[in-house]
Amino acid sequence: MDKIHTIGRRKAAVARIYLSTGKGNIIVNGKDFKEYFPVDTMQYKLEQPFKTLNVEKKYDVKVNVGGGGTTGQAEAIRLAISRALCEVDLENRTVLKSEGLLTRDSRVVERKKPGQKKSRKKFQWVKR
Repeated sequence: MDKIHTIGRRKAAVARIYLSTGKGNIIVNGKDFKEYFPVDTMQYKLEQPFKTLNVEKKYDVKVNVGGGGTTGQAEAIRLAISRALCEVDLENRTVLKSEGLLTRDSRVVERKKPGQKKSRKKFQWVKR
């Protein structure tokens, strides 16, 4: 297997990953993923596609991620890994899709409107 390149997005975060056969190393922006994401829930999100397919120690992943916060970045990486695993074997698609790992969460921040405090919040109205 050669390197597989896929992209995942979530909110403002964009993750570009390169998947290749290896020993299960995940490198995020030059650091180990456990160092980059110290919170256990974020680490679980990155390993989730591998655990659902029972291929934890088979692939190495090199990630370039930017934009957004840590949660958005972790979920963008998870989507990119899931897409790459579908390219490896088409049989993986049904398992990952049933877990909801191939769905792109399209929710983004609503823009601020002019004449308002925030996107929906208004300035305080004073009668007198």
